[in-house]
Amino acid sequence: MNKPLVVITGASSGIGEATARKLSAEGYSLLLLARRIERLERLGLPNTLCRQVDVMDRESFRHALEEAEAQFGPVDCLINNAGIMLLGHVDTQDPVEWQRMFDVNVLGLLNGVHLVLAGMRERKAGTVINISSIAGRKTFPNHAAYCGTKFAVHAMGENIREEVADDNVRVITIAPGAVETELLGHTSSDDIKAGYESWKDSIGGAIAPDDIAGAISFAYNQPQNVCVREIVIAATRQQP
Repeated sequence: MNKPLVVITGASSGIGEATARKLSAEGYSLLLLARRIERLERLGLPNTLCRQVDVMDRESFRHALEEAEAQFGPVDCLINNAGIMLLGHVDTQDPVEWQRMFDVNVLGLLNGVHLVLAGMRERKAGTVINISSIAGRKTFPNHAAYCGTKFAVHAMGENIREEVADDNVRVITIAPGAVETELLGHTSSDDIKAGYESWKDSIGGAIAPDDIAGAISFAYNQPQNVCVREIVIAATRQQP
């Protein structure tokens, strides 16, 4: 028999894709969500349902969850991985970019939690894993709005964890440093992207998505009565 159902948002590349491969190899059933469904389907993972879902669209999100639960059983874990990073100075950055980040990184995350949490509390079991960032713990140049979204992820995760702990539901925050993903490509400023890449080179390169997938697997596979509340993981040479 397959292990319980895990839902991963933003699963078409980077950390989401690596985590899907990792948990699939461990025997979990998966619901993979992203806007680029063709990339999800190319993964070819067994016992996996792939659906084109924008986390801001609650109804399509809900429908995908219902479809997956009908096939694999209740959601045991939601991994809120979908996110965007649009770096810039507040005085010059297009405010539309702030809105997009808060929509996806904060409200989209809340949509997922809202849809799965009641069932988890009723079953007295379940895990929510929120992918945040070191930028949710400290500030960085050009990151003001992005840091705001990730500080929110940390705060919301801990607040929700306190609310559901008595129901035996875990809420875990994973805070990566620089990771080799498509995230930087969202930024529109070539100067900022070049500076970021130069900084990554100076620390010997960013860590790999597989490194984060391993941390997610470690935290999730602990006994249900053990909650690894937060993992901060970065390249050894990364400062800060």
